[in-house]
Amino acid sequence: MPIRTAAVATIAVAGALAALTAVPAQAAEYSSALKVRGVQYDAPGRDSNRCSTGNTDEEYLTVKNYSSSSTVNLRGYVVKDAAGNRFTFTANHYLQPGDYVKLRGGNGTDSDKYNVVYRDNCNFLWNNDKDTIYLYKPSGARADVHAYTRSGSDPDGNGYITFHK
Repeated sequence: MPIRTAAVATIAVAGALAALTAVPAQAAEYSSALKVRGVQYDAPGRDSNRCSTGNTDEEYLTVKNYSSSSTVNLRGYVVKDAAGNRFTFTANHYLQPGDYVKLRGGNGTDSDKYNVVYRDNCNFLWNNDKDTIYLYKPSGARADVHAYTRSGSDPDGNGYITFHK
């Protein structure tokens, strides 16, 4: 009986150690060089999604290449919100190490020089009270994810949240 107790205790300790050393579920989101640096989830001023006079272009998501040596092509990456609204980068847009791009609402001309890609959609993507931002690799694997609430994530109330420096 003492041998069986020792074996059960060994199994229990091994299980506890495995649980402690297991990779947290969230860690998979950080396996990519590309991460969500921040989001202007609430465009300044009164929200208006009229294409000609609205302010959807003031709502943006900043995606940054945190690699120190690899250039990443955004083509095929997908940005999605909690409701399933999505944007897919369909054109080649190369981010050098440390470079970033602002994915803006509204219509405009994409520009590598100004680090901007437009969604060509005048509807707001991010909710002003709370939402979840998903970034997926072209393979479909998650690259990054962040949930936010106005009250819990934006203490100064300016509508901008930084996730990664």
